[in-house]
Amino acid sequence: MIDQMYRKAVLTVSGQKPVEALVRSRGSNLARRFVAGEDVGSAIAAVRELAGDGILGNLDLLGEFVTSPETANEFAGNVLRLLDAAHAAGQKPYVSVKLSSVGQGMTVQGGEGNGQDLGLTSARRIVGRAREYGGFVCLDMEDHPRVDVTLAQFRTLVGEFGREHVGTVLQSYLYRSEADRDGLDDLRPNLRIVKGAYLEPETVAMPNKADVDAAYRRLVFAHMKAGNYVNVATHDEGIIGDVEHFALAHGIARDAFEFQMLYGIRRDLQRDLAARGYRVRAYIPYGYDWYPYFSRRIAERPANVMFVLRGMLRG
Repeated sequence: MIDQMYRKAVLTVSGQKPVEALVRSRGSNLARRFVAGEDVGSAIAAVRELAGDGILGNLDLLGEFVTSPETANEFAGNVLRLLDAAHAAGQKPYVSVKLSSVGQGMTVQGGEGNGQDLGLTSARRIVGRAREYGGFVCLDMEDHPRVDVTLAQFRTLVGEFGREHVGTVLQSYLYRSEADRDGLDDLRPNLRIVKGAYLEPETVAMPNKADVDAAYRRLVFAHMKAGNYVNVATHDEGIIGDVEHFALAHGIARDAFEFQMLYGIRRDLQRDLAARGYRVRAYIPYGYDWYPYFSRRIAERPANVMFVLRGMLRG
């Protein structure tokens, strides 16, 4: 409950326009701890740097609150250019995309796709390009009103492009996620399991950290036992240790799952896991629209707030 209250307080304060203006003016350098930079070149460079430690990358062009088909198409075009740039740099593209940022909920006007959901149309272009390069697209999960449509569009994309090229995310703090995982089992999907970082009502999301952690373990273990590929996205060393033990006890090979962590957080743990032979991937966000993502990272731990305040005072 305290964790939920802390997260709510930070996200409420950070959502105030004067606070955002202050952080943008004095804290942009501090954001580099969590964000690779504002352009594609910075993102590609971050992937190369991590590769030196045996760590893979998951690139995410930041962008939220797209309000028109024009801006959604522009964002989709930028993701396509990211895929092209990664391929040109000799990297197998692996990207995350929020379907809201490429038009989910908007309608395609005119042409062959007239009347279809723009988010699904954009995702087809993006996943298709990734498949050309042997790459992968993870459809990020957003707040709870978007879960149904995102899972439905994910199912469509797996049918068209295969689970080798598209995956999605389940959030353990949502009460519904275990049933959602069960309902996807026929696809044998590639799933990224996270705890959840959005401010959600207690009617749909667990307020207690212990309950969220227990649900997280159940989701990961169930997906492993079903023989599906799992992205264990956490910095929680207790959970990581439990996943290691579960995999050993059930004869699950190390190439059947991977650990995913956030760029700039627990790099020591990332390097240690990679050195011990586990597949490790860092989620690397970049782009001008970094503030909402930065706010959610700060809301996760009180120590992160102190990090920002100290940096801004020094500035």
